[in-house]
Amino acid sequence: MTHPDPTQWIKASASGSNGDCVEMRQHAGAIEVRDTKAHGTGPTLGFTKAEFAAWLDGAKSGEYDHLV
Repeated sequence: MTHPDPTQWIKASASGSNGDCVEMRQHAGAIEVRDTKAHGTGPTLGFTKAEFAAWLDGAKSGEYDHLV
């Protein structure tokens, strides 16, 4: 598996064409998340790698499934 440039925004392949998705990237030592509808002009949320890893672990184990 090849990984994109760490500063390139990545959109999930399951995202629809209607803009209901978020994008993520690794930038300046952090993981940044943004809403794709903002087209690069909106705010981003920044997380340390440890914070993002903890969230990702919870998502993989189903901790947040009740939210959707």
